[in-house]
Amino acid sequence: MYYDALKTFVTVAEVKNFTKTAEMLRMSQPSVSLHIKNLEKEFQTQLFVRSPKWLKITPTGEILYERAKQMITIYEQTRQDILEHHNSIKGELKIGASFTIGEYILPSLLFDLQKKYPELELQVIIGNTEEITESVRMYNVDIGLIEGQTNENEVTVNPFMKDELFIVSSPYHSLACRDEATIADLQDQAWITREVGSGTREYLNHVIRSNGLKIKSMLTISSNQGIKETLIHGMGLSLLSRSVIERDLQNGNLSIIKLKDHSFTRTLSYIYSPIMQDKKNVKTFISALNRKWVDYKDGNEV
Repeated sequence: MYYDALKTFVTVAEVKNFTKTAEMLRMSQPSVSLHIKNLEKEFQTQLFVRSPKWLKITPTGEILYERAKQMITIYEQTRQDILEHHNSIKGELKIGASFTIGEYILPSLLFDLQKKYPELELQVIIGNTEEITESVRMYNVDIGLIEGQTNENEVTVNPFMKDELFIVSSPYHSLACRDEATIADLQDQAWITREVGSGTREYLNHVIRSNGLKIKSMLTISSNQGIKETLIHGMGLSLLSRSVIERDLQNGNLSIIKLKDHSFTRTLSYIYSPIMQDKKNVKTFISALNRKWVDYKDGNEV
């Protein structure tokens, strides 16, 4: 069985260093070299080009890297499924979530899951929509939650929730003082927004393009909290999810710019690789996610 060798190979490919790989996997460097040598013999190809100062994966190494990630995932999934054949929910579940979902929507669901399944080890990785999609594709997480769109054909996409967004500012912004504003009032405004790759940024770009808005300036901050703090200090406008701004609205730190005849909604989705769809912990999480959304729609707090 080449499981250990494949795991060693994947680690070498990612860290590009035999010594660091040995340290990470708690094995000797000669053992790392032997694993790579055995794989090269098995597949009759050179996997890495080595020099004293650098290490580069070969084209055939790239092919094996993609397959090795899948083989390792299938092996570990099979091992976990056998351990869980008595229907007990335990072991590890790695969840990837975009910032808005991971920071403001997911925590209450994690609390419920941990309470119901105390033996379930939950790990959450937070990034933007583009990063989470890539993590799902590369099997770094079991399931991902995204707020943007993805054209990645290697993952399955399912909607689970509608999300409403609002244009917000400091309570002292000139538009916040109006009972109602129009799209024309948004011309030549300063905007604070998330980075490229974020679902929120993608949606704002759509709003700007579809309404022909001219931008005075655009400040990019890769943090929802950073955007809110900048707004609170009196700078510009932003487009943010209700879940992100709810507490700040209640505390009077931010204000919604009420737009005439305009509302902004998007769909939040969960994504997974097809080989994950029968994984028990993934199915359990999806069921909990769907139940939570039903409760939300029925008026019970998520």
